Amino acid sequence: MNIETKAVHFTLSDDAKQYLDKKIARIRNAENMIVDMLFTITKGKGFTAEVTVNFRWGVSIHIKEDDFDLAPAIDKMMDKLDAKIIKEKEKVKEKRKPEPGTIRREMPSE
Repeated sequence: MNIETKAVHFTLSDDAKQYLDKKIARIRNAENMIVDMLFTITKGKGFTAEVTVNFRWGVSIHIKEDDFDLAPAIDKMMDKLDAKIIKEKEKVKEKRKPEPGTIRREMPSE
């Protein structure tokens, strides 16, 4: 999983980078499903935290959160990202389920 972080209109401090890394560690269980993640943090009147996530099956999601402080913006974004990843996992599981009433044949072992 490739992770890229970009700060716009300011320089992201080491503490902020560590905080973001700590939050990213929450979603490490989905690491095998994600190709790459691009985080963009913009400073204007407040902070805008955005993430674009590309899944290995071609789906892309984008989440954007605003707050006056950096940490709450990251927290809100990561909470939404966590929920979206769970939702996407469930969609994939649903597609893999066999139709009701179909018989699944096992290959005989030799």
